[in-house]
Amino acid sequence: MRYAIQVNASPCQSNSGYSAYRFIQAALAQGHEVFRVFFYHEGIYHAFKHNTTPDDELQLTQLWGELAEQHSVDLLVCISAAQRRGLLYADEAQRRGKQDDDLAIGFRIGGLGQWVEALLEADRVIVFG
Repeated sequence: MRYAIQVNASPCQSNSGYSAYRFIQAALAQGHEVFRVFFYHEGIYHAFKHNTTPDDELQLTQLWGELAEQHSVDLLVCISAAQRRGLLYADEAQRRGKQDDDLAIGFRIGGLGQWVEALLEADRVIVFG
């Protein structure tokens, strides 16, 4: 089975991001493919490089990055949602004359077109949050 996953809630707003992460781990362990995770709306907060979660809590941004590296999962952050919420990646920061690069390792910026492409390629689409 080939999955595409959408995460809409921030890591502080609900546990849906962690539920998505655990679902993906379970799916991969059973031999399924999760080829794209799309972070949309408040879900883009998973991709902030400078998240400062307390030490005794899950470091979900780091876990997402490790998942992407270990399993070649495409972590795609909606460019429009990111811009609305102040997440700047290197190219956009430079265009705006800023020095920020807020995108965490393993994530990349993309658009709704790439998400629609994932919807067409996936056997199943699951939305969390």
